[in-house]
Amino acid sequence: MTLNYILLAVFAALAVLGFLWRRGADRRYRADPTKLHRRYRGFATALIVIGLYVAVTRAIAIAFAPSEPVKESGFHFEIDLWAKHPISVFGIGISETVINSWYVMAALVVIAVILRFTVLRKLSDIPKTPQNILETIAEQILGYMNSTVHGLGEVMGSYIFAVAAMLVGCAALEAFGFRTPASDITFTFALSMLTFFIINWYGVKKKGVAGRLKSLAEPVAIVFPIKVVTEFAIPISLACRLFGNMLGGLVIMDLIYAALGYNAVGIPGVLGLFFNVFEPLLQAFIFVTLTLTFIREAVE
Repeated sequence: MTLNYILLAVFAALAVLGFLWRRGADRRYRADPTKLHRRYRGFATALIVIGLYVAVTRAIAIAFAPSEPVKESGFHFEIDLWAKHPISVFGIGISETVINSWYVMAALVVIAVILRFTVLRKLSDIPKTPQNILETIAEQILGYMNSTVHGLGEVMGSYIFAVAAMLVGCAALEAFGFRTPASDITFTFALSMLTFFIINWYGVKKKGVAGRLKSLAEPVAIVFPIKVVTEFAIPISLACRLFGNMLGGLVIMDLIYAALGYNAVGIPGVLGLFFNVFEPLLQAFIFVTLTLTFIREAVE
């Protein structure tokens, strides 16, 4: 604890020193800025940032660390592969990921209702900004779908948009510190099974039952059992790919928090932009793209 007070004082003083150094350099070279001036500013700025960072982390450690020292036997980290079941209804446990998925669905329903009675109620030939945004999103989704599954864009648009919105909502939920439903294999398997049924439904609708079975025996009949196994592997592959990537991001962020401890100021926020925002959005795009690809293969 004494060391924390010393570090707080030293690095706070360094931050103040960096501020005064930069201020003095600005005054000295204001009339004629030089390369040396820019170098001084860079060093002073780095000193301010480092000083403030260490000072803030030590202040947090002083405020929240236990008063009595805790003996630690090395680095310890654990994470539950399966989500916890905080609620039980009629003896059936409801996991936290299921509850979190309800939060996402409730938020999407509220947003849809608000849009229905505001933007969509006042559609015009000369759209304003909210209508422009919605039309752009719809056009981009339908355009991408039509380029992938020719002629099925408008029919499949609602399902694909719902899946994408759900996965984006899960990513947003994770950014607020909740466990994303997509890190639960049951959630990803449910999505992949729904996609599997839609793939085969479109295949049967386009070709009929006999035509769909015949397409699995092309180009020669001997490949029929191999293609059947491949078809049943599709939902497993989709579920495991999404589950593994989402759980991997969750584990990495928890490792970062556990390793940094009271030093987890700013750094997790920057890394979270990738692991909690960009990477989940990328996985949502991949899931949608694979869904459309399998549907195109089923109807061709």
